[in-house]
Amino acid sequence: MDNDVYPLATAIGIRIKQERQLQGRTLDQLAELAGVSRRTIASVEQGNTNPSVGILLKISDALGIGLPSLVEPPRPPFVRVVRNGKGAALWSGKAGGSGVLIAGTEPPDVVELWDWHLGPHDSYESEAHSSGTRELLHVLQGTVTIEVADQAYALEVGDAVSFHGDVAHTYTNPSKTSAHFSLAVFQPRVGTSTRSDNDA
Repeated sequence: MDNDVYPLATAIGIRIKQERQLQGRTLDQLAELAGVSRRTIASVEQGNTNPSVGILLKISDALGIGLPSLVEPPRPPFVRVVRNGKGAALWSGKAGGSGVLIAGTEPPDVVELWDWHLGPHDSYESEAHSSGTRELLHVLQGTVTIEVADQAYALEVGDAVSFHGDVAHTYTNPSKTSAHFSLAVFQPRVGTSTRSDNDA
């Protein structure tokens, strides 16, 4: 979250706190469900930290609302337009890369649309997402190497790949020039197991 960090972090914190309180959960309960510390949850809710995508995914999954719901403002039903440059920048690389969440759908079956840029030799390591997660990647510029479950796949402009996102995976730009790719992430049944456990 490099551009407009404070407003985005604040908005995310408010959204998490509202949803947690709406579900009647304490900080400790949410921390246990998400598998992160109580201190981390409190810092995120207060907008005092720049949480990683992995942390946000754990929290959104625990709340059962999906990552797009954390970063998107309330919208009217049926249609949501995101103008150029208005996505949520949730990752920035050491070589100038960025991961921007452009759009997404609501639970239970969440689809996320990302715009990724990797600077020269930039790399992003992702933890395994929730069970059943699938990803689709399309290279628009440069070269990208995808590593999934210790297998590497080299992709050039125009190449696409689909893979299971519920195992650890890495996106890497092995070249000296920038790379650009579009990424769609599908997470089924977000929050259904969490809510059923809570209601039991």
